[in-house]
Amino acid sequence: MLKVMHPAANSPNPTSQWEDLTKIGTPDLTEWDNIKTQLDLVLLALETLTGIGSEAMLSAAIDLGLESKVPDRVALWRLRQSNPLRKGQGGRKKLDVEEARSLVLITCHLAKQHQELIRRAVSLLEQMAESDREPHQAALLGDYIDAFCNTYQERMEEDEEISTDLLTHLALKLLVDLLFYSGPGGHRRLWLALIDRSTKF
Repeated sequence: MLKVMHPAANSPNPTSQWEDLTKIGTPDLTEWDNIKTQLDLVLLALETLTGIGSEAMLSAAIDLGLESKVPDRVALWRLRQSNPLRKGQGGRKKLDVEEARSLVLITCHLAKQHQELIRRAVSLLEQMAESDREPHQAALLGDYIDAFCNTYQERMEEDEEISTDLLTHLALKLLVDLLFYSGPGGHRRLWLALIDRSTKF
């Protein structure tokens, strides 16, 4: 298990964060489906670890001055339905660059709010690895993995190649990613990850 450096908390203002993302550049549109998938999965990990729902996401949008881009539950649902892995065609729309930036800032804002829980979960993961025990044996991790796997299977199209082991691996990878997105510059880390990522889950 790779040792994880734990970032410290910080709170730059939302306008400067938005400008940071515009300066970094724009994802390759040929990878757009994968980017939409990744954004939704990061939010899914955050939801299933912390128990937050759409109200918390909409509240974060208001905190960040993004309510014009994510004004209500329906708009948020449509943005998340743009993930091509999701069940059902209803409400699916193209996710534009500004909407993607908005979801990045909302995700990192919420991760920062729950940083203590995320840190605790990652520390537990490290401890379990060091003692050669399965993550499921820790209650917090077991609950998170179960919630992630169940919610993934409820929301995503059936895929015979996705086993419980693969979903568990994905859940734990996203958990470690969330730690970095919860720290200073987390929005830049997530945006760069979206730009750089070219492999489909």
